[in-house]
Amino acid sequence: MRTTRWKGLVVLVAALALVGASCSSDSNESDGTTTTAKDGGSSDRGNVDGELVIGTLVPQTGDLNVIAKSLSTPIDMAVEEINAAGGVLGKPVKVVPGDDGTSPDVARTTYNKLINTDKVDAIVGPAPSGVAAKLVDTFQTDKVPACSGSTTAGNLTGVGGGYFFRTAPPDKLQGPALATLITGDGHSKVAIIARNDDYGKGFADYLSEALKESGAEVATTVLYDPNGSNFDADVQKVADSKPDAVAVIGFNDDGAKVVSAMIAKKIGPADMPIYTADGMKSSSFAETVDPADLSKVAGIKGTAPASAPAGITHPFIEAFAKTGIDTIFSSYFYDCTIMMALAAQSADSDAGPDISAAFAKNVEGDNDCSSYADCLKLLEDGKTIHYRGASSNFDKWDKMEPGTGAYDVWEYDKAGKDVTLDVDQIKI
Repeated sequence: MRTTRWKGLVVLVAALALVGASCSSDSNESDGTTTTAKDGGSSDRGNVDGELVIGTLVPQTGDLNVIAKSLSTPIDMAVEEINAAGGVLGKPVKVVPGDDGTSPDVARTTYNKLINTDKVDAIVGPAPSGVAAKLVDTFQTDKVPACSGSTTAGNLTGVGGGYFFRTAPPDKLQGPALATLITGDGHSKVAIIARNDDYGKGFADYLSEALKESGAEVATTVLYDPNGSNFDADVQKVADSKPDAVAVIGFNDDGAKVVSAMIAKKIGPADMPIYTADGMKSSSFAETVDPADLSKVAGIKGTAPASAPAGITHPFIEAFAKTGIDTIFSSYFYDCTIMMALAAQSADSDAGPDISAAFAKNVEGDNDCSSYADCLKLLEDGKTIHYRGASSNFDKWDKMEPGTGAYDVWEYDKAGKDVTLDVDQIKI
């Protein structure tokens, strides 16, 4: 695949105006205590006590458990930094870990425990877009602010009634970024095969639109059942469309099965340029495809939200690199945690409605700061802040999500390792 034309290339695409059907809120248990937030909202969970307690929803089990440490470790590092600086509201922040299971059912069970038993004030997570889509209405009903560092599906924009935030740039931005990579490599007839869920369908739509706008032809779009066991028929449709490149939009396990079926039908990465996104970027992907031959995934190329966006120098990036853990979405979960703490501090409250109302204000103030300690001092001095994060400078914030994105270009090598290529990031 050609990469030389990427040298020196920076793509700027104007951000477009921005996963899934929400389900109704579960009823909450109550200990009989009623507290009132400053904006008039109320909580009867007995959680508003001046101590910020953050519950986490990360995939300790399920298809995305391979990146669990990439998400949970940054949360722990952020909390350590926060508490070293004096905590929030003069008290240490407490973290209660929880599993989203890469599953709405698992996540809901965990969530109910976090808010009803552990009395958390806020949530960092969940990781998958499909899980978030099933919880956003509940966040609003329960008045629990949540911030995810990895949900990117387009139909999560504007949901949650002001209680759901995300630091990862939405797929309305990554779709054009991936299209730019594919067409920049000289391909003009592209087949898309994607998970038949809100994430896959949404991403496929954004990618298809961007490819067509660039002058490329979309040979076919095939949606597959991610819970299926045989993908031969889906892959055959891709082969029959005779593309000059294929984009596979999936997660680790189902994406590996699709790629295995493509290899069997002689349209694998050894025969056909294959592109993907962050959902299939994993240190275990090659082993999932074929543990006996990790080289079978060599050449698969993709985009992913940049773990260290160009132009950003933040202490977290270097500190996390020393852990040796996969960096995928790490800086985004770190920023979620810092921003949640700053929101509680600036609101002078651990009540959900107050935290939610203050969340975006801290990326819109007059005084720049990048560490929690520096931001805390400015807030204590009565000044407004513009938090400059590890994942973004947050120069543009669209109500509940970043309005810009920077994307790494990466590729699987012959050892099955995902390697970030030495080319300029794609900026959208």
